[in-house]
Amino acid sequence: MAVSFWVLIGSALGGLARYWLGVAVAAWLGTAFPWGTLLINVLGSFVIGLFAAATDQRGLFAGALAPDGSFAGIEVRAFVMVGLCGGFTTFSAFSLQSLELLQAGRSAAAAAYAAGSVGACILSVWAGWALGR
Repeated sequence: MAVSFWVLIGSALGGLARYWLGVAVAAWLGTAFPWGTLLINVLGSFVIGLFAAATDQRGLFAGALAPDGSFAGIEVRAFVMVGLCGGFTTFSAFSLQSLELLQAGRSAAAAAYAAGSVGACILSVWAGWALGR
């Protein structure tokens, strides 16, 4: 029950952060291209990679707090990785925006967005993981 509570709180905070960052990026760069979702997914990928690596048994903070030898116990990891990052990032919005670019006849932009998102997110997870070690 306690883990579910922390996932719920993390999801709410992640969703709010996604909304406000998306609004801010749209006001700054416009809405012709889904820059906000791209930034959100790349940032969330970096954070989950960093936190996963830094808080596991061999990570940057190994053994600092939790009895299992990790920096963060199951509740903290679930709060950040499942709740916060899960609520913050959004594959469904990415998919919808890719389809909308295709439907608008912007196939090159759709391809660049899809490839750039996947590549940048994988690179961000790796960078976060590497930093966490």
